[in-house]
Amino acid sequence: MKKRIIEVSTDTNIGGAGKCLITLLKNFDYDKFEVKVILPPNSLLKPEIDALGTEVIEVEGIADKSLDFKAIKTLKQIFRQEKPDLVHTHASMSARIAARQAGVKVVYTRHSVFPQSKKLTTFPGKQINGIINNHYSDSIIAVAEAAKDNLTETGVNEKKIKVVLNGVDGLKTVSEDEKSLIRRRFGVNDGEKVVSIVARLEDIKGHDYFIEAAKMLRDEGVNAKFFIAGTGSYEQHLKEKVKGLGLEDTVIFTGFITDVDKLMSITDIQANASYGTEATSLALLEGMSIGVPAVVSDFGGNPGVIKDGENGFVVAKQNSTALKDGLKKLLEDDELYRKMSQRSKEIFNATFTSRIMTKNTEDIYSETIGKERNKRR
Repeated sequence: MKKRIIEVSTDTNIGGAGKCLITLLKNFDYDKFEVKVILPPNSLLKPEIDALGTEVIEVEGIADKSLDFKAIKTLKQIFRQEKPDLVHTHASMSARIAARQAGVKVVYTRHSVFPQSKKLTTFPGKQINGIINNHYSDSIIAVAEAAKDNLTETGVNEKKIKVVLNGVDGLKTVSEDEKSLIRRRFGVNDGEKVVSIVARLEDIKGHDYFIEAAKMLRDEGVNAKFFIAGTGSYEQHLKEKVKGLGLEDTVIFTGFITDVDKLMSITDIQANASYGTEATSLALLEGMSIGVPAVVSDFGGNPGVIKDGENGFVVAKQNSTALKDGLKKLLEDDELYRKMSQRSKEIFNATFTSRIMTKNTEDIYSETIGKERNKRR
């Protein structure tokens, strides 16, 4: 008999957690699992999920927030009616409470990594947070070792946590003729290398350091264009910085583009300069699938994706010179680049495919459903 699963997301936009959910839905073994999804009304995830033929249940009061007491009652009624074997929540405490009240087992995924407040890492906040999170979950998925560390340092029982690294569908390689057309579209001249950073335009994503590294590389005579893909609240600041440094022809803002895979297909090196939040960058994984190495900060889940000296370099966060040095090595050493490009594809295929992530998640579902729930935790 198929196990009935309800996935719960509170996202109205499509972020990293939403992309992971869609990847799971594309790859589940539907001979073993029957899956439905709960979303807030008007979520941008809904058309994507509808297209997969997965049933969506819309619930008021959960949009972009973890806890809403009114929503708990509605969710509990849904769970009692649907009778799932397991509820998997992507950051919804409301759903975790409702599932527990309905007598349904709960898996919770921690999708983010960020510095924890001292209130949550010291007595009594750590103990209180631990009690709450340990009670309202039977199993916890952390998408990176750093995410697991975030949980344990705030009192969560390490035995409940399993690390399931994010996975993505690999990008398709394109022909040299196609690459020429794409390079022309993005204004890349013959002989220019391409360095890209794909991330929300927020201060903690470290674009300032990327721009400063680009300035140093240009001043040192490196022939490259530096692309910033995405949008966010920091966009105006970054554009003013680029203008002030006279980099308008060197650092290019793409804005929001639906076909970021096209940019990735002409990217020689990716950068990730995050210093305030980063679990497992899906953009890094997509690039690795077609052999794009990366230079990344040593924050969060980055070192779990980029193995220093193998498929790129891990450098000190908030350090423009370190970022520049790593990029320069890859931009100027063709043999080193070739080795790291090949290693990127090997690591991706061994660790970060969408099917590997889904199978690991399915195993946790099956194990959790089969567990006898302890009366006391």
